[in-house]
Amino acid sequence: MTGPLTDVRPRVAVVVGNPKPASRTLEAATYLASELSSHAPDLVVDLATLGAGLLDWADPVVGDLVTQVASADLVVVATPTYKATYSGLLKLFLDRFAPQQGTGLSGIAVPLMLGAGRAHALAPELTLRPVLTEVGATVPVRGLYVLDSAHADPTAYDDWLATARPVVTALLTARLTTGVPA
Repeated sequence: MTGPLTDVRPRVAVVVGNPKPASRTLEAATYLASELSSHAPDLVVDLATLGAGLLDWADPVVGDLVTQVASADLVVVATPTYKATYSGLLKLFLDRFAPQQGTGLSGIAVPLMLGAGRAHALAPELTLRPVLTEVGATVPVRGLYVLDSAHADPTAYDDWLATARPVVTALLTARLTTGVPA
């Protein structure tokens, strides 16, 4: 990012709910986070690598990741599309966030979903955006749906980035210069 964010870098996290580790979804989310913040994510949570810890509410590794994600300035939350919604793996992780108990997301969240066809293109808006809002995030831009077959093509993100990047940049700048959450 240029301008005010060059002095103070936003903390950027990526959370990926694909049950396959090191997935195309992870690749797409990391790319998107880097494009929105102009630097590599500070934290990448590939939920597939956490195993049974996601089912144990006392698991210290998962608890620490929840704390780190909750305090990020920008979180790209990504999942493949399953039955027109997000993965159960992602649901297990998002259930850990409870704003009323002081463990909600405090920053800006960007919903990203990958899918095989255009039939589910509204899934990020209809399924993922509401849950991110419910767990405390500010979701200032529409969710992004990318075809699996185009996940590695930067042009698949260009139109969305043209409208979303200025909004996200302005909110991050305000958050970092004023200290007030988005």
